[in-house]
Amino acid sequence: MQIYREITPLRDSNVFVVLDSVSKGFDYPIHNHPEYELNLVAGMSGSRIVGDSTERYLDFDLVLLGPYLFHKWYGDEQLQKNGEPYRVITIQFGMDLFNAHLLQKERFFKIRKLLEDARRGVKFQGKAIATAMKSMIDLTEDRGFANVIEFLSLLDLLSSTDERVFLASEGFAPQALKTDNYRIQVAYACILKNFANPELKIADIAGLINMSESAFSHFFHKYTNKSFTQFLVDVRIGHACKMLLDSDAAAKQICFQSGFNNLSNFNRLFKKNRFCTPIEYRQKYNSNTAFDWAHQTTPWQFLPSRAAILDKFTPAQYSTRLVHV
Repeated sequence: MQIYREITPLRDSNVFVVLDSVSKGFDYPIHNHPEYELNLVAGMSGSRIVGDSTERYLDFDLVLLGPYLFHKWYGDEQLQKNGEPYRVITIQFGMDLFNAHLLQKERFFKIRKLLEDARRGVKFQGKAIATAMKSMIDLTEDRGFANVIEFLSLLDLLSSTDERVFLASEGFAPQALKTDNYRIQVAYACILKNFANPELKIADIAGLINMSESAFSHFFHKYTNKSFTQFLVDVRIGHACKMLLDSDAAAKQICFQSGFNNLSNFNRLFKKNRFCTPIEYRQKYNSNTAFDWAHQTTPWQFLPSRAAILDKFTPAQYSTRLVHV
């Protein structure tokens, strides 16, 4: 699958940048970038790709994306043809923004945790969308330092709500489990490190933290809300999805590199969890990511992922209204 690198308008001198687009369409390729992105779609329905997640959204959609997590939004063609008004507000900020000494303090802990979670993509729901939307609309107007305070308040709001869910699967964007319980941290890290070993068993993990299999099974379910077996399958399937999209490797090769011990079992579990075969999954994504470059409104804004990022490729202007903060 061809994934394009977006040249974002964020400058070194900016805290963040806001892109505000009204009824401008969704004519851009599937892409990624090193910046974090908070994206709001209001007044439109369609579909969204984030990593190995493909979902429908209705009327409103609010998602936080971590660095290099590829993504693409689509709007329903009929709604666009009917002239239905809609708005897309995007906030982008750098990976190093919260590395400053002040932002390492305890008061910023929840925000830093939210940004770690964003590596899998985080979708917000319910009342959180309505409250966040008001702040994001305010941020489209340049009010100086007041925008910085509003931005931090927005991240605090999003880091405090329970109305959120992950999008990409565990194995697609693996990360350490953040919890105060040392034993579950050890168990989780061991699974992520060894999931490609088809001989990995629950007894291996339980023994590592000096628990019986039965006690560990209940313990693990308490923290992950999944059985050990299902969690391991999810990690393996997520890794397989990433390989299917990021490489041209054959399904058989991906099967064994993801920790499955035979191809028929891999195909069965993949279809059970993704509702299609591995080959169909790859074909579906490849067909969804076709892009007509005749509609590219800003030359050189998107580049193939392996292309060198040079200053001369930076677009002179972007297709949406920008606010640099």
